[in-house]
Amino acid sequence: MDEHRAPSLERILRPVHRWVWRDAHRCARKLLTFAATEADGGRDLSRAAELTTDPLLRRLFLRHALDESHHAELFRARGRTMLAALGGGGGWLEARWLTPGERGGDDLRVEDVKDASLLAFLHLSEKVAAARFEVYRDVIPDEETREVFRRILRDEVFHVHYTRTQLERIAPERHRRELWLARASRLWKGYLRVATALAGRLGTVILLAQYFLVLPLFALAAKRAARRERPGWSERQREQPTLESQY
Repeated sequence: MDEHRAPSLERILRPVHRWVWRDAHRCARKLLTFAATEADGGRDLSRAAELTTDPLLRRLFLRHALDESHHAELFRARGRTMLAALGGGGGWLEARWLTPGERGGDDLRVEDVKDASLLAFLHLSEKVAAARFEVYRDVIPDEETREVFRRILRDEVFHVHYTRTQLERIAPERHRRELWLARASRLWKGYLRVATALAGRLGTVILLAQYFLVLPLFALAAKRAARRERPGWSERQREQPTLESQY
């Protein structure tokens, strides 16, 4: 994957990615997160290989699943090695939305999609991942970690090409529509993730504002009302009964 194929946003955020990956502890934790994502993708592809009726797709999905499992092992081994050498501590800010890994947080239920839709989803995910991993490879200061991304990038390039080729094979007349729908789905899921995150942050801000701004007003009003109360016991006014008898 040539660098010019990386999305413009990834190139613009290159200095931010360099800052995110500069902390070795954070880098190790992200590698373990990537390992979990790759392993989950491998399980999805194994399930897709079971469900498809196309023999060629079955072989390719199994190959893809093995690659994802291998990537998970590479990420996990490197992350654990770094954590063992570094010990505790490190930066507290994960910035996962800037380095989301391969799927970028997109969930996939292979039972609910057809082969063409699955291939479109995989093609876009692998294409974005290849460009993103290329940026990570360039900005990570650690040579051994960069080598992990180099090895994985070679597989990602194959994944990008085979998914597009097979999509055009099984859906020659509607492959562009499938890609468009997959892009729209990714944008919608991205919007939902951002909206959910903003809603959570906004709820926190509102609760803090109520606690520090609104609640003191009620406390002040309660203190003023308490000062107007006479100290000691006060006689309670006897209320007149409304009924003389229960009959």
